Amino acid sequence: MDVLTEDIELSHADLVLLAELARGVTVDRVGRRLDISGRTVRRRLRGICDRIGVATAIEAVAWAARRQLI
Repeated sequence: MDVLTEDIELSHADLVLLAELARGVTVDRVGRRLDISGRTVRRRLRGICDRIGVATAIEAVAWAARRQLI
């Protein structure tokens, strides 16, 4: 299920990734938990940031938290 916010779609997997980062989990550990590489996590995170129009992972987490998505 995708979440549509202000014409921006985030998948459930995107939100899980952001929620893990919000808890303070490192990118590499997020990758291990999701059974993907740290590089893939970084690439997905970059895509999320591009879609929502922010520059950093911290901003992406804050964006999702403000909208109560995580």
